[in-house]
Amino acid sequence: MREKVLRYIRERQLMRAGDRVAVAVSGGADSVALLRVLLELREELGIVLFVAHVNHGLRGKDSDADQAFVADLAREYRLEFLSVRGDVGEYARQRAQGIEETARQLRYKWLDSKACEHRLTVIATGHTLDDQAETVLMKFLRGAGTRGLAGIYPKLSFGFGVPMPFFSSTFSGASIVRPLLGVSRSSVEDYLTALGQAWREDESNLDHRFARNRVRHELLPLLEREYNPNIRQVLSDAAELARAEEEYWNVLAKRELETRQRTKAEVPQRLKPSTSTPGGGAAEAVPFQNSAAEPCFSLVNFQDLPLALQRRLLRHFAETRQLALDFDHVGKLLRCALGELPKAELPGGWLAVRQGGCLELRAPQAELSFSGYQYSLPVPGEVRIAELGTTVRATVIREQFAHKSAEVDGLLRAELLGPELIVRNWRPGDRFWPVHSKSEEKLKRLFSEQHIPEEQRQSWPLVLCDAQIVWVQGFPASRAFAWGGRGDAVKIEIR
Repeated sequence: MREKVLRYIRERQLMRAGDRVAVAVSGGADSVALLRVLLELREELGIVLFVAHVNHGLRGKDSDADQAFVADLAREYRLEFLSVRGDVGEYARQRAQGIEETARQLRYKWLDSKACEHRLTVIATGHTLDDQAETVLMKFLRGAGTRGLAGIYPKLSFGFGVPMPFFSSTFSGASIVRPLLGVSRSSVEDYLTALGQAWREDESNLDHRFARNRVRHELLPLLEREYNPNIRQVLSDAAELARAEEEYWNVLAKRELETRQRTKAEVPQRLKPSTSTPGGGAAEAVPFQNSAAEPCFSLVNFQDLPLALQRRLLRHFAETRQLALDFDHVGKLLRCALGELPKAELPGGWLAVRQGGCLELRAPQAELSFSGYQYSLPVPGEVRIAELGTTVRATVIREQFAHKSAEVDGLLRAELLGPELIVRNWRPGDRFWPVHSKSEEKLKRLFSEQHIPEEQRQSWPLVLCDAQIVWVQGFPASRAFAWGGRGDAVKIEIR
């Protein structure tokens, strides 16, 4: 066990000397084994260990007993113990979502906060090869592509790969690592038995009402018994291949998308007629509603790209607008891009429109009351703009990670902002000085220069610090408040 885990850590560069590592220990066999093996390896790896435990409050006294067990482990090995207790069941009911998803979100939120507080660089979790096999099989049964079949990644980072919970507004940049992904659950239990180390059993893992438990206790044993005794390793290997495929295609797709994502004004508006359009003519024109400054997707020579790249490009383009598409929706978007459809309806009321030389994604329009709107925006935090059907979020980004942002010109200098900002709609007479501009201008003139339709200007969102406009959707940050490369930054997003 020791040598196998050490090799896995080194091959995938999961940890390095000096890392402050919190081991997420539930009390179950997998996480306890992870703690014990990292205790054996800590001197060789040169790491500092902490023990982290989340009491979800789902099993009453058993949950409290789990917490006490993990606390005793931390005390025995003289490790700092970080813990929190929450009522996941009640929170799930309030959010009208599943218990497992709610528990996952709360864990991420808390672990990220502890990483910031204790300067943790790594969070280690006890996912094993069996967990990987179960995940891949469940994703396959739900109809996932290679992204889903990539399964559990050996290493991800908060804010750069790990999707943060919708109610979290900061991230630490700490890495999430899974050192046991190459180890089976049976090997874990053999290891603990050899050490004479006890662990806690969670009876909910036997509850067949949960899909994962049915896959674990019924489907995988059936496949192992009747079809392939090595099925768990086969599924884990498939995930390894899928991750490599995803890494390759993502680099290629990102590079291609950067050349195709423009504003409408930058894209040639004449393309050769699509042979897929009935009659050989251009696709049906749809009246343009979005701003010419809104991102659109250039279709120049798009039809000449491989089908796999076409699909990935369209999916990535949709994700730039926080729009997740399934296979059928990608297919509809592809037909629209190729000129077979003039428009395509997408989830959440979004509409894709092929107009001239570009593909546009139009957000659902909400009617604005005549009185406009104004809301308080905590920093960090978020606020729902009911009139627009959107959410505005303020995220604090540590200095070392702000440099990696793809939208540096849109970042604000955190130390110049108070704990609360104002979000409101545009009002006649508003003036703004974007960074890199020569002078302050009326927003009405800036809107006109960016070809923002008049009917959209009244509802256009602005963010103010005191009475000064510091951020406007679609523009760089205010010259006076722009992040200059030093100190923490604040990113404003509309979702």
